[in-house]
Amino acid sequence: MSDTAPTTLNELFLGAIARFRTRPVAMRRKTNGSWAELSYTDLLERVKAVSHALATLGVRAGDRVAILSENRPEWAIADYATLALGAADVPIYPTLPARQVAYILRDSGATVAFVSSQSQLNKLREVQAECPALQHIVTFDAVTTPGDALAMATLVAEGQAAPTAAWEAAARRITADDLATLIYTSGTTGDPKGVMLTHGNITSNVVLALTRIQLSGEDECLSFLPLSHIFERMAGHYLMLHCGALINYAGGIDTVSADMVDRRPTVMLSVPRLYEKIFARVQDSAASGSTVKRRIFRWARQTGDRWAEAKVAGRVPAGLQVAHALADRLVFTKLRERTGGRLRFFVSGGAPLNPEIARFFYASGLPILEGYGLTETSPVIAVNTFEDYRFGTVGKPIPRSEVRIEADGEILTRGPHVMRGYYGKPDATREVLTPDGWFHTGDIGELSADGFLRITDRKKDLIVTAGGKNIAPQPIENMVKTSRYITNAVMIGDRRSFPIMLLVPNVPVLHEWAKRHGLAVTGDEALLAHPDTMEKLEREVRRTLRDLARFEVPKRFVLVPQDFSIEAGEMTPTLKVRRRVVEEKYRVQIEATYAGAPEA
Repeated sequence: MSDTAPTTLNELFLGAIARFRTRPVAMRRKTNGSWAELSYTDLLERVKAVSHALATLGVRAGDRVAILSENRPEWAIADYATLALGAADVPIYPTLPARQVAYILRDSGATVAFVSSQSQLNKLREVQAECPALQHIVTFDAVTTPGDALAMATLVAEGQAAPTAAWEAAARRITADDLATLIYTSGTTGDPKGVMLTHGNITSNVVLALTRIQLSGEDECLSFLPLSHIFERMAGHYLMLHCGALINYAGGIDTVSADMVDRRPTVMLSVPRLYEKIFARVQDSAASGSTVKRRIFRWARQTGDRWAEAKVAGRVPAGLQVAHALADRLVFTKLRERTGGRLRFFVSGGAPLNPEIARFFYASGLPILEGYGLTETSPVIAVNTFEDYRFGTVGKPIPRSEVRIEADGEILTRGPHVMRGYYGKPDATREVLTPDGWFHTGDIGELSADGFLRITDRKKDLIVTAGGKNIAPQPIENMVKTSRYITNAVMIGDRRSFPIMLLVPNVPVLHEWAKRHGLAVTGDEALLAHPDTMEKLEREVRRTLRDLARFEVPKRFVLVPQDFSIEAGEMTPTLKVRRRVVEEKYRVQIEATYAGAPEA
C-alpha cells in the first residue's frame, strides 16, 4: 500500500478500507431504539454492489446521481458508489420542498435519484413529471407505494457478484480533475447555483485540513449536520473515514443531546446555532436555581473568561489556575457530562461564532475550533487549531490556501480548494472567479499581521444607513442572542436613517420573569403585548450592546412571536437566516415602526 496522500475521493475511500478493514465498526445509526453497526468490509461490499447495479442501470462517467436523504450509512454508500463510476452526485437537502427539489433535478440533469423514505419518495413523485432526465428512483427504506422505484436492498443483492478487482481498477482511473459533485447553494437570494467541485478540490481539502486538526482512529464523531452541506460532507464524512474515526449518525437535530450522552463522541461539527442553544440552556439552568447557584455560575463564567484569555496567551497566573480548577469542579464539569464526557473539541463553521460563547466553551474544557469556508472552496479556507488559536477569528489559512483582502474589505482566496465554477452558468462564474484563480468570497474580513483571519460580515448583508454609516449586523445579532431572554435577532436598516431589530423572544423564560415580577398576563400573546415585556427586552439589548458605537445600536424593536424556520423559508438548511425573506415577511411591522419613530 502506498503511503502517498490520496488525490481523488476514490483513492481516499479505497485507502481507508485497506487500512481499517479489520476493524469491526466503521459507522453506526440508531434504528428502532438500538444502534445498528456497519463494518469496513460490509461498507466496501455494499458500495461495490450498488456501484455495479448503477452501471447496469446505465449510469456512466459524467452522469449525475441525486441523493435526497437524511444522514445515514446508505447516504455514504450511494455517494461512494456514484463516485467510483466517475459520475457526479447531487446532494439535496431533505428539508427542501418539492418545487426546489424539482429545480435541482432539472438543472443538474440527474438520471438517478436515491431517496431515504416514503415521505421523500412522495415529494419526488409530486414533481417527477417535471424532471425529464430522471430515469430511476432508488429507496433506502422499504416503502408502501414503491411503484417503479427500486429498493437499495435489491441493488445490493444484484451487484454482489461483481468482480472486485475490475471495479477497483476502474475507480482508480478517475482523476483529480474529474467532477465529483454538484452542490447547490442554499439560495438566500435567487435560484440556487450548482457548485462544481472536483475530486481534487475536496480531497486536497481533506488532506490539508488534517495537517491542522488532529484526528485518529481512536476518535468518534456524531454526524447530524446535513451531509448535503459541504462542511459536514468533507469533514464529517470523507475526513473521518480517511483518518479511521468512527461515524455515528444522529437520529436528527432533535436527538443530538441524547445521542451525545449515548454515544459519547470525541469530536463534533456544528454551526454556531447549536452552541448558542447549549449556552442558552446552561444560562437558563443557572438562572432558575437558588441565589447561591446564580452567584457561583456568574463567578465561574467571569473566572473562565479570564482563564481562557490567559491560557490562549500562554500565561496563566497560579492564582487564576487554582480559581479555574474550582470553577471547573463546580460548574464546567457538568457541561462536559452533557456531551458524553469524552469530547475533545468541537469544530464550528458556516457563520461567525460569538467570542463570548467561544470563551465559555474553552473554559469548560470543550474548545471550539472555529473555521471558515464556503461551498465554493470545498469548504475550508482557514481554521483555528490548538497550536494557533485566537478568539474572534477563524484561525490561519490552511496550507496552499492563499488569502488576500481587497480594498473594500472583501476576502479573496486561491488554491486547490477553489471550485471549477457554477454548473451551466459561465456569467455567474466570471463574476466570482478571476482569470488568475482568485475567488471572491463575498465576505468582509481582516487579516492580522500574524496571519489570523477575522470575518466581519457578508458583503451583501452590510447595512449602510442614510447617513452613510456602515454597520455589520451579524456580530451585533450574535451579541444580542447571548441574552437568555432572546432566541433570535435580525437587524434591519439599509438606506434607512437608523437601524431597528426584529427580536424573537424566549417566551418560556419571559413567562418565568413575568411571574417573578407579578405581571398579570395569561397566554403568550398577552405577555408579548405587555409594555413591560418590551421594556425588559429593550433593556436586555441595550445592556448587551453597551460598548458599541451609538449609530450601531438599534433604535426601535419589533417582536416576532415565532422563531424563524427552514419550513417557512426564513432559514437555510444550515440554519442561516434569509434576511430578505424575513424582511419581506415582516415588512408591514417594519414600515409601521419606522413611520412611528422620529428621525434620528
